[in-house]
Amino acid sequence: MDITAPIIELSASTFLIVCPFLFLAGLVDAIGGGGGLISLPAYLIAGLPPHMAVATNKMSSTCGTSLATFRFIKNGLVSFRLALPSVVAAIAGSFIGAHISMVVPEKIMLYVLIGILPVSAFLVLNKKLFHDNGSDSVTLDKRTYITAVTAAFIIGIYDGFYGPGTGTFLIIAFTVFAKLSIKTANAQAKVINLTTNITSLIIFLLNGQVLIPVGIAAALCNMAGGYLGAGMVMKNGAKIVKPSILLVLFLLLLKVLNVY
Repeated sequence: MDITAPIIELSASTFLIVCPFLFLAGLVDAIGGGGGLISLPAYLIAGLPPHMAVATNKMSSTCGTSLATFRFIKNGLVSFRLALPSVVAAIAGSFIGAHISMVVPEKIMLYVLIGILPVSAFLVLNKKLFHDNGSDSVTLDKRTYITAVTAAFIIGIYDGFYGPGTGTFLIIAFTVFAKLSIKTANAQAKVINLTTNITSLIIFLLNGQVLIPVGIAAALCNMAGGYLGAGMVMKNGAKIVKPSILLVLFLLLLKVLNVY
């Protein structure tokens, strides 16, 4: 399949459409994940062809996630001992998922998502399961490692195959099953997302798919939203994250249903 980058004529309207949405996407992504559900449609609305929209979106989301991740690291919310094996597992899962996507119709994943979304919403709404576990410190026992690495691998497969809502699913998994606090779960999820985003971005850049002028402007807006959103998480925790995750799940459901 030929995905040679087409020549795009930029106009002020392109930036006026993309930039506000990318700020909002950065804000939402830092709080509860799923910013791609806002940013990717923004590029398509602005007139970018699909491959270029996905590639340019990776550039802006990588920058936004980088700043949010840095802020979480600065505030001591990232456990590198847990992040390292989780990142490796996520990259392996993403690699497998990308190859599966080449041979399995996307509709198969959409059918799976229809089942996953209500389960995810149930987990978030269930106060006994999805709640702030108090201390932001991470207990690095065998259960935490196994749970985090398994979740990163499985969700990494999903990220490679399809992608939208990956950060949201990671936060849910780390909170419910690894028993991390919501802030720490968000921080660990950001490290994984950042790694997979960088990997994808390098591939897109090498293939000339990134519309760099738009990507730079969008990245600045995304970073501003991500920085603000990360600060809101650290101040308000579950009060901000929980409704944001539910919003992302709802948007993802609309996206899935719109396919048919």
